[in-house]
Amino acid sequence: MAPSLYYRRGLNPIQVEQARQRHGSNALTQGERSGFFKQFLASFGDPIIKVLLCALAINIVFLFRDFDWFETVGIAVAIFLATFVSTLSEYGSESAFIKLQQDAASIQCRVRRAGMAASVPIDEVVVGDVVLLQAGERVPADGVMVEGSLHLDQSALNGESAEVEKKPAAGEAGKADLAAPNWLFRGSVVCSGEGAMEVLAVGDKTFYGGMAREMQEETRESPLRLRLGGLAKILSRLGYCAAALVAVADLFNAFFLSNHFDPAAISALFAQPSLVLEHILHAVTLAITVVVVAVPEGLPMMITVVLSSNMRRMLKDHVLVRKLVGIETSGSLNILFTDKTGTLTRGRLEVTHFLAGDGREYKTAATLRSQKGLWRQVEDCCRYNNQAVISPQGPLGGNATDRALLAFALPQSTKGEVQVARRVPFDSANKYAAVTLEDGRTFVKGAPEKLLESCTKYVDGEGRARPLDSLKLLKLRWKELTAQAVRVLVLCQSAVPVGEGGGRFSDLTLIGLVGIRDEVRPQAKQAVRQAQAAGVQVVMITGDNRDTAAAIARDVGLLREAAPGAILESGELAAMSDSQLKDALPGIRVVARALPQDKSRLVKAAQELGLVAGMTGDGINDAPALKKADVGFAMGSGTEVAKEAGDIVILDDNFQSITRAILYGRTIFKSIRKFIIFQLTMNLCAVGISVIGPFIGIDTPVTVMQMLWINIIMDTLAGLAFAGEPPLEEYMEESPKRRDEPVLTRSMVHQIVCMGVFTVGLCVAFLKVDLFKHLFRIELGEQYFMTAFFALFIFTGILNSFNARTPRVNLFANLGGNRAFVFIMAAVAGVQLLLIYFGGSLFRVAGLTLRELVTVLLISTLVLPVDLLRKAALRRKGITPDI
Repeated sequence: MAPSLYYRRGLNPIQVEQARQRHGSNALTQGERSGFFKQFLASFGDPIIKVLLCALAINIVFLFRDFDWFETVGIAVAIFLATFVSTLSEYGSESAFIKLQQDAASIQCRVRRAGMAASVPIDEVVVGDVVLLQAGERVPADGVMVEGSLHLDQSALNGESAEVEKKPAAGEAGKADLAAPNWLFRGSVVCSGEGAMEVLAVGDKTFYGGMAREMQEETRESPLRLRLGGLAKILSRLGYCAAALVAVADLFNAFFLSNHFDPAAISALFAQPSLVLEHILHAVTLAITVVVVAVPEGLPMMITVVLSSNMRRMLKDHVLVRKLVGIETSGSLNILFTDKTGTLTRGRLEVTHFLAGDGREYKTAATLRSQKGLWRQVEDCCRYNNQAVISPQGPLGGNATDRALLAFALPQSTKGEVQVARRVPFDSANKYAAVTLEDGRTFVKGAPEKLLESCTKYVDGEGRARPLDSLKLLKLRWKELTAQAVRVLVLCQSAVPVGEGGGRFSDLTLIGLVGIRDEVRPQAKQAVRQAQAAGVQVVMITGDNRDTAAAIARDVGLLREAAPGAILESGELAAMSDSQLKDALPGIRVVARALPQDKSRLVKAAQELGLVAGMTGDGINDAPALKKADVGFAMGSGTEVAKEAGDIVILDDNFQSITRAILYGRTIFKSIRKFIIFQLTMNLCAVGISVIGPFIGIDTPVTVMQMLWINIIMDTLAGLAFAGEPPLEEYMEESPKRRDEPVLTRSMVHQIVCMGVFTVGLCVAFLKVDLFKHLFRIELGEQYFMTAFFALFIFTGILNSFNARTPRVNLFANLGGNRAFVFIMAAVAGVQLLLIYFGGSLFRVAGLTLRELVTVLLISTLVLPVDLLRKAALRRKGITPDI
């Protein structure tokens, strides 16, 4: 398609309306966003919450019978808090597209219509419009240059900091490509120059609009939600099976055991329907009690608590969590696709090498300043042969190379400033820039292939011109630097003023060769090594060419050897089928010349392989992939759209912080597993006692008020205690957990069953063995004995929490990193003591003597050596706990 012939005058009002009818407006389509209430209702779809809702419904149905409103209210509060806090933290996570649209809609642009310039909102631009552009303005749509010359910053679209030059092309517009010299794309920013473009695509049909559509796609279920779904199925099945067994056992006891299997007595019982119905109702009520007690209502709240508390801790490590579930997901990463510019590298060009004419190399400006004569020439060349300017914030204007050279020469004195008489700006065709000063000196900078052969002399350290006899060495070093992704420029002086000689140079005096590069971040190499050691495949995605990308990848440790298929370019990626890409993915380390759609495709391929995929980025071009990934890491210095699309924002733009997020994620999943061990052990004990009690002559071994206190311990307080578990570096030596990794492992089940059964056995023995009864003044009534039993139940639970928090034999391992755990458990013990002495009839307690209290504590401590023996037995069998 060629530019229209009427571009000089622009469209008239009739043509504008016709274009809008035919091609649509420039507004981006917005998907329907769920409101807070709708998201709140959707959060009830959480698998554990569904189990709790069933338990709540059953409890309400049978509320009239026992009026157990404490348990009912407890479950209801747990459901509300877990869903409300989760919704509150998640609300706004779908605002990435809204932010993009708001940013775009606020832009005004200048168009030429009916021969006159007019300012219109970006949404009113249509296909065929002629848009006028100058420095500082944003391109409002996709189209081709028809007038002038521009230098554009396309980093928001391709993530690359290098500016590109755009000029009109004769004939057809050509293919819409970011690299095309005549195509301009919505979202780009004009750095310098003036020109006009004809709009060829608007709205959703633009490159920018395509990314916006991708950002509205639904993301898949998080690994944590998937795992909790599996846990919910297991717990519900176990609860229902246990309830059925309990109901059958209760009916068997009522109909047969209590009648001593006497046929006459059994027949007499069945002859009384009201009595049979009463027994059935008792059995059903007992079954419901088992289901309700067995349901871990504290789990959703605990997960919210542990995620929220770690979110605050991570903020100290410069990691801002936007979506709570993103913390845990980061710990499950199998593969991480990372942007290069601004993530692995600093995101700005810097002078990293200076080669003098004698072959000596200087790494910094500070070392070069010792050569005062040479430094003066470097300073003047960088200062005057430059279109950037000095400001209090540093170099401004010009292109990225100009700013890097000016920054290298700072600070500069303004004394003796010389005016520029003539200037030749840098041109990609000429490959040089030159200035002649009023004092007669002419400075030239440009490509080595253009200028180096023309150098016959060089400037020594004293500033004197000497014959150049190291040209071969300089050429060799130039090639070496180029292979290391360093852009090399030649700085020199010319005896011929600007404008003379027709751009051909001879007899130049070499000042030096300058190496410019987007330098790798200091911590990037170590961070990549840590991620790889943690079993995370790191893949760098960049718009650079293959050689530059390979050089950066080697520097950060992604490429240790030239493995086939480790580096792919976008074209090679596009030529692969989806199945071929999936086969090649495990070996890929670098994707060069990448397009935004490549990132999303790679994330999708990884997810279809069952991997948990992460994506880092900072530009608009990264936003769709950030949103599609299981966890998106947006850089703090990046665009607002990228931050809104991401799950986690890395505030210091440091790749090292991503490894910290991975460590926190793994720590959180372990904390959840530890809490589950603790809660299910207490649940098993509570269910066991509730079921066995009636069969041993104790209808209510634990009262409603006591059960309420037990639930508070299991839910809120224990959740807070386990939420503070410290992140241990040893977790980074483990392989990532599978996306469908079960929450419950064999070693966890082993601990829950062993300690649960032992604690139930200990409690039953306490209730039935006469020796224990006589230790607690049974002759004065059961109040002291049942108080001792209540204390035994609570203290065994507190001590079991120490068993649950570490798989080590040493129960105090890393306890100093979670002082809140000790404080909370000590507080629980303190409140329990207060209840013993001040709870009265409300908690069915009576004050124990010091001897009785010590006796209860000693009996409770039996859970510690028993669990130590269990751990030791597992280790002797070579079984390592996999919490």
